[in-house]
Amino acid sequence: MISPIRCVLACLGVLALLCSSASAQKLKIYILAGQSNMEGHAKVTTFDYIGEDQKTAPLLAQMVDKKGKPRVCDDVWVSYLTGTRGTNGEGVGKLTAGFGSRRNPAEDGGKIGPEFTFGLHLQDHSDGPILIIKTAWGGKSLHTDFRPPSAGAYEFGAKQLAQFKKQGKDIEKIKADKVAATGHYYRLMMEHVKSVLGDIKRVYPKYKAGRGYELAGFVWFQGWNDMVDRGVYPTRDQPNGYAQYTDCMAAFIRDVRKDLQAEELPFVIGVMGVGGPIKDTKKRAVHVNFRAAMAEPAGMKSFRGNVVAVPTSPYWDETLDEIGGRIGNVNNMARMLRTKNKNHANKDGSMSKQQQRDYVDDYRKKIVDAEDAATYARGASNAGYHYLGCAKTMAQIGVAFADALLQMKK
Repeated sequence: MISPIRCVLACLGVLALLCSSASAQKLKIYILAGQSNMEGHAKVTTFDYIGEDQKTAPLLAQMVDKKGKPRVCDDVWVSYLTGTRGTNGEGVGKLTAGFGSRRNPAEDGGKIGPEFTFGLHLQDHSDGPILIIKTAWGGKSLHTDFRPPSAGAYEFGAKQLAQFKKQGKDIEKIKADKVAATGHYYRLMMEHVKSVLGDIKRVYPKYKAGRGYELAGFVWFQGWNDMVDRGVYPTRDQPNGYAQYTDCMAAFIRDVRKDLQAEELPFVIGVMGVGGPIKDTKKRAVHVNFRAAMAEPAGMKSFRGNVVAVPTSPYWDETLDEIGGRIGNVNNMARMLRTKNKNHANKDGSMSKQQQRDYVDDYRKKIVDAEDAATYARGASNAGYHYLGCAKTMAQIGVAFADALLQMKK
């Protein structure tokens, strides 16, 4: 018969072993990269809107503490390289809200991108520390700014060169500038990632070098600048009109893995979902084609099982979008009244500025009631191409990215 004391000691030994095993886990490192939507333009002031939907209310409960303040992660740290107008800087600290778009890279910007709920979700499903290395800049393309080395030099199309010539531009200078810009942000991204990996303790003070780290995943969230570029993709409204993007995306994945010496690094492609689910495929052919081109690498034989395309259109807020459309009509009316357009009430230009304001106010009351306006103010904080700056949308996207990586691990 085992004595109670020996039993207790045995249990304590097992517990100590388990605790030691958990504390000795390798640091899991996730890399997030892209343009403005990876930066994130959802203001923290839109958090409460998440709780108004019973489907997402539990998500809000995970994002805030008992006092309603954004949760601060004890075991998730962030290194965030970003900047504007060519001036870059780094934000470092424990993961919380505020690591979205920033005017000053080192200061809380009052916004979130996917990183907040991404990190929260991974922390809740992990048994060790996490480090997120995020690099994101607004208005950047894959075809030029993030162009990977193996994609080769950017080549102008015949139509582009003809247009430049017609406009009287210096074609040789344009070509030289393109060479200088090509891959610039890919290199910045990679330099920063390697810099952090070379001195992890600077970012994550508790890091124990003896335990090592694991590159656990890479998330790419970009696309707007490529999608709207008619010059680079002249047949974008036709099948395979974005074939160049697919080729660059595949090269990007291969080059990232090669540069980081991680041949099977789990990779998530966040598929552009601005505008939400597509109902009229003819009217939105550009969106249809671009989303397909973004997702295509995930189906390539060489990437099966370790590259996943995650649609973000399901998280588009259609309620805010519909209200925003009506608010847009009001703004358009205000602009029209200031012009000599013949199709509005001030076509003869006789309205005073006050009369124009009164007319717009009356028009607004007819199509946007006070309740709709209040709903929009609670949920949206930016333009449509930034997913309306809606934290409800961005939070769900972050969780979806994390889930994709967790599933790949399984």
